[in-house]
Amino acid sequence: MKQKHILILLIISLGFSSCERLFMKEETEPENAVIFDHLWETVDEKYSFFIDKSIDWDSARDVFRPKAVKARNSIELFNVLADMLFILKDGHVNISAGIDLSRNWDWFLKYPSNFNFDVIERNYLVPSKDYQISGPIHNTIIDSVGYMYYESFSDNVSTSLMDYLVFKFLINEREGSFELNSLKGPVAGLIIDVRNNGGGSISNAFTIANRFADEKIKVADWFYKIGPEHDEFSQAEEKFLEFEGDEEYKFDKPIVVLVNRSSYSSANFFASMMSFLPNVTIMGDQTGGGGGLPINNELPNGWRYRFSSTRTLDANGNNIEFGVKPEIAVELDSADLAGGKDRMIEEAINFIKDQ
Repeated sequence: MKQKHILILLIISLGFSSCERLFMKEETEPENAVIFDHLWETVDEKYSFFIDKSIDWDSARDVFRPKAVKARNSIELFNVLADMLFILKDGHVNISAGIDLSRNWDWFLKYPSNFNFDVIERNYLVPSKDYQISGPIHNTIIDSVGYMYYESFSDNVSTSLMDYLVFKFLINEREGSFELNSLKGPVAGLIIDVRNNGGGSISNAFTIANRFADEKIKVADWFYKIGPEHDEFSQAEEKFLEFEGDEEYKFDKPIVVLVNRSSYSSANFFASMMSFLPNVTIMGDQTGGGGGLPINNELPNGWRYRFSSTRTLDANGNNIEFGVKPEIAVELDSADLAGGKDRMIEEAINFIKDQ
């Protein structure tokens, strides 16, 4: 009798198991071809620089799809997809799979760094009685010239913070109550250093740039990808700088913006925008570029990827995806660095004092 009960229970168990297989769909990983096609087709329809860079995306599909289909595991598939995206030559393009993050850093790795924060900190910032870290901005006064170093546009700034910095550089005493700097008068000019600033929020770029604007001035046209064809873009969305801040204290003295190849994305936008202000000079090395706003998407297997989906032309019609050239080219010198000197800062100070 006991054996009979066990047999009945076994039959019932097998029956339930069969029902589960009938009514419950097992989760399976999507096929490599499905993953590849999703990536290729989305980028094909929404990426913004195929024409500007003369990229044959159809040829990329012919080359990389067979490799993706043959990939034996996630690592091989990831590497194939990363290699395909690499041909876009775009620092805003990558794929994240947990196991790795693809990246294209040729826009700065192939060039001199032209930056050493240790030299700046030890020789220009810390020794100065005017040195402050105001929010995300290192600031001081060097030889009667204001200096600001902003490491990342991901760190938020406000108009009130910019007002404070302008007050510090323009007056040494306000309302007879306290000193803002060690000078007996205003600075001769201002250095805004965005070297090695890899970007972040474009709104922070506008916040800083607007504080130094005077009259409203057009600085760029933005174009958004709106259709599947490579040349289907929206009408131009005009971008302007317009003063925001304390009207009593506008900064009309010479400004030098220091840039290098690691000035990318929002730092690239910032340099471009600032170049249209009459009292601003861009100095250093060409910026790294990054003229498209990136969008994010997800592959069928859960991997995340992003790519540029807009184009930006400055007010003169130049495509800033390829970087902003300085008006005055300066490179750092190893002998100067060994002696605690940053040639870009020194050149900027001399330039400002000669104005």
